[in-house]
Formats: sequence, C-alpha cells, structure tokens
Amino acid sequence: MASWAEFEAAEPDFAKRIRKLLSSRKHLTMATLRRDGSPRISGTEIQFTGEDLQIGSMPRALKGSDLLRDPRVAIHGPTHDPAKDGRWRGEAKVAGRAVVVASTGDGHSFRIDIREAVITSLGGKGLMIESWTPDAGYRAFDRA
Repeated sequence: MASWAEFEAAEPDFAKRIRKLLSSRKHLTMATLRRDGSPRISGTEIQFTGEDLQIGSMPRALKGSDLLRDPRVAIHGPTHDPAKDGRWRGEAKVAGRAVVVASTGDGHSFRIDIREAVITSLGGKGLMIESWTPDAGYRAFDRA
C-alpha cells in the first residue's frame, strides 16, 4: 500500500490525472464489504488533505461500519459522457485500504492507502487501461 503522497512522488503525472478525474465532480461511488462479505455500493465525497486522499462517514452509516470491520475499499470517480467528437476523458478508480484518522460523534474520517490506481480511457485501438501499483509501478495496455 502507498499513501497518496507516495503515489504522487512515484508517478506525478499519472497521479495528477487521477486527481483531476476524481475531482471533476463532487459525488463518487465507493464499494465496501458487508458483514456477510457481499458488496455494498455507496455514494461518497473525497478530499485531498495534505499528503492523503480521505473520505468521511456520518455517524452510524453502514459504509463506515463496513470499513471499520473490513478496511478494503474501491472508489470510482465520476464518469462523463464522450464529447460529440467522440473523445472521452476517461474515468479513474482507486482501490486500497481505509485507515481511521478521526472518530467523533460526527462520524469517521478515513485515509485511503492505495493498492491500485487506474484510468480507463479511449486509446488508439480501443480501451486504454493505465494502472499503477506500489509493486509493479505504472503500466499501460491498449485493449482492442
């Protein structure tokens, strides 16, 4: 796992593109795991605070309870429709582990440690899938 700052240091241009796509709208979607192991999809907002990517959870929210029990999380950025000329800016995703940074009566704040960051966009042959992990670094694959 890597902090947002470690990701930015390792791959600054790719991290900048991920940040721009994730920040293009206020509301994102996140996946957590329910008590029985099945997936839960919830809305979320993100904040880039100093060196971290963070999310919050209101008191007694199920997504917060999920993350306290099992910190695995995936966040999917907003998806924009392609432009009239066919260009598509793509979409960003991050997956990793949520770490509690604050708990109060107002809920919880979590830092997201990154296991993988991905941008899916249109490439020369079809879908361009770019990814970064702490172990493998940056990779790109143009999928026809």
